[in-house]
Amino acid sequence: MLIPHDTRIALDTVVDLVNTAPEGAEADELKDVSSLHEFVRSHNVSDVGDLGEADLDTVRDVRGRFAEVFAAPDPRTAAELINQLVAGAGTTPQLTDHDGYDWHVHYFAPGASVANHLAADCGMALAFIVVAGEQERLRRCEAPDCGRAFVDVSRNRSRRYCDSRTCGNRLHVAAYRARRREAAG
Repeated sequence: MLIPHDTRIALDTVVDLVNTAPEGAEADELKDVSSLHEFVRSHNVSDVGDLGEADLDTVRDVRGRFAEVFAAPDPRTAAELINQLVAGAGTTPQLTDHDGYDWHVHYFAPGASVANHLAADCGMALAFIVVAGEQERLRRCEAPDCGRAFVDVSRNRSRRYCDSRTCGNRLHVAAYRARRREAAG
């Protein structure tokens, strides 16, 4: 699946945002405005002014709505959720070439809040996945104790774990040990 650079960045951002509160986990990595600042900085979210408690609350709301997209049972449901997010963000597509990146599209209005910025840009990236008929690529890790979101960009849509080196390997080792115990009797 060919994903343009700016769409890939937005998909990585939405996955990381959803994973600040993985499914089934009680911990919230967006615990305060400082952690929101760090998220914005580490993801190079551009054109964001001062952040406050209201921004934290609205970003958490957007995160929850993105999580619903990953849990959507079918493309129609995903499309409805994405449409609501993007429309609520006041989407205003604009071509831009900033910070060393070639021309790409920003979907957020100039001066938009960080929540609207994320809803518009990340929502459009998810929209492209649905339009391409690839909604099933929006997944949750199958490791029973994980629940992290990921986008399966493997050629044959076979990825099952958020990270094969951690969750995948851990489950494969556990299965191997169980087989060895069973064989030993």
